[in-house]
Amino acid sequence: MAELSPVLKQATPVVATRGEGVYLYDADDRRYLDFTAGIGVTSTGHCHPKVVAAAQEQVGKLIHGQYTTVMHEPLLKLVDRLGEVLPEGLDRMFFANSGSEAVEAALRLARQATGRPNIVVFHGGFHGRTVAAASLTTSGTKFRSGFSPLMAGVQVSPFPDPGHFGWSQEETTEFALKQLDYTLQTLTSPQDTAAFLVEPVLGEGGYVPANTEFFAGLRERADKHGILLVVDEVQTGWGRTGKFWGGDHFDARADILITAKGLASGFPLSGIAASNVLMEKAWPGSQGGTYGANAVACAAALATLDVIQEEGLVENSATRGKQLRAALDEVAARHPQITDVRGLGLMIANEFRDEHGAPDGATSAAVQQEAAKRGLLLLNNGAWGQCVRFIPALVVGEQDVAEAAGIWGEAVAAVLDGR
Repeated sequence: MAELSPVLKQATPVVATRGEGVYLYDADDRRYLDFTAGIGVTSTGHCHPKVVAAAQEQVGKLIHGQYTTVMHEPLLKLVDRLGEVLPEGLDRMFFANSGSEAVEAALRLARQATGRPNIVVFHGGFHGRTVAAASLTTSGTKFRSGFSPLMAGVQVSPFPDPGHFGWSQEETTEFALKQLDYTLQTLTSPQDTAAFLVEPVLGEGGYVPANTEFFAGLRERADKHGILLVVDEVQTGWGRTGKFWGGDHFDARADILITAKGLASGFPLSGIAASNVLMEKAWPGSQGGTYGANAVACAAALATLDVIQEEGLVENSATRGKQLRAALDEVAARHPQITDVRGLGLMIANEFRDEHGAPDGATSAAVQQEAAKRGLLLLNNGAWGQCVRFIPALVVGEQDVAEAAGIWGEAVAAVLDGR
């Protein structure tokens, strides 16, 4: 009898049988508020009617047309439509299946285009679990331990995380940029550095936003030295942060943009975008893959973009994010163990620390589990698992947010106050 790997640990005890909008239902038809969205994947909610209809129609026409063998209409239409939302100058796409694959495609392009071997990443970033992507990941040792040697050519520089360093944002940003200069002076010379790879908001690292000054500093150094700025929008893209791209908050101006997760409402699809001038520097045969740009996934992505635009989901993310943030701040004000509530749009984390100021992963996990018992599904993140993150579908409504905040307050009180 076959079973799942024993090291696959579920964050909640739920066995879902169906989903609708921001809700999941189990075999007993118990309803759960899903504020995980498949880790930010089901951007338009579970089984949005327009996404379902588009996928069903495409399944009856063409399930898969391997796109280095034949082209298909959903792919061509998606590339055309992406021109409406991609940052200016990023007009060429390559598609894959997962965020990790897209990260590796960006890595390969950066190295081939510049002829340089090294990549600078920023502490706390998450970029995937495949060997190269894990080598670029510094949000936790669990993603990169036990299968060394990792890929060479990676240097790590500080991310401007005020909570970690205990400084103001201005001081932390100044420190991070000074340390980046030190990294370029001592660990990887600019002439050896192909790219800076960074998330606009640390994902697994605890939902810590970057800032405009930091991105300006990255852009300045990239332009000065001919280094590429690669922005990982796998989790922050497609309206998640209250703007279409997370980097839009900070004038990121990426040379390569990486996207996945919310792109196709749950169907496997990822990609990278770059300028034609840059994409032409990829070596022949370096881009491909059997399942990339699957026809059904592309049809779902087209429907996803329709829903986001027609239903104003980017704006909804900003509005509902403000509502959620205010409610979570109220809970935190009653509990000093919650030392920070942070994030952008519908990407918000609550950080727990103990009486000594140390990250408190045990309490964070206990509250997350208590919330699940009460019908609210959440996830943990942060280096010590000390944060509980809220990442609902972008279709979440005012009453959904209010209900989730009420359950959260009850769960926190049950764990911290014993009631």
